[in-house]
Amino acid sequence: MVTHVGAEAPGDERGALLAFLEEQRGGIRRALLGVTEEQARTRPSASELSLGGLLKHVAEMEQTWQARARQEPPAVHRDESNWSECFRLTDDETVAGQLAYWEQVAAGTEELIRSAPSLDDTFPLPQAPWFPPEGRVSLRWVALHLIRETARHAGHADIIRESLDGKTAFELVALEQQQSAS
Repeated sequence: MVTHVGAEAPGDERGALLAFLEEQRGGIRRALLGVTEEQARTRPSASELSLGGLLKHVAEMEQTWQARARQEPPAVHRDESNWSECFRLTDDETVAGQLAYWEQVAAGTEELIRSAPSLDDTFPLPQAPWFPPEGRVSLRWVALHLIRETARHAGHADIIRESLDGKTAFELVALEQQQSAS
């Protein structure tokens, strides 16, 4: 953990979950500080992952879970024919555009979690080989899953960024603080 997540107000489970999710989003955003569009598309390892692709993936993934919770279709339908596109920026996509989209998605997640009558409310999972038949999950599960998935990819982003130019997560926190101060 590079930044500190403040303690929630007593009894504010929703606030705590959202604060930890935002902290992990920050890790991915910081990994993109000061990179060029070309660097954001660069895959510096044997993996197919790039900073821009990770950004796009976490935004799409978060929006898809919101849609599932609301029992609506996701903004972008992914299947075997286009799955690889969720991990790379296409020619017409930019880091700035994906960051702006993710900001909108994050606001939607906050609204979903804060406005639900209960985090125990459940919804059905879609039919897919990786979900149990007739499976259901709660909004609490969704919040925890978003934290887990975003944290996993924030770690990937740290490694990719350090591979690109040597900047570590601690240096990026300092850079973010410098930029906020100016």
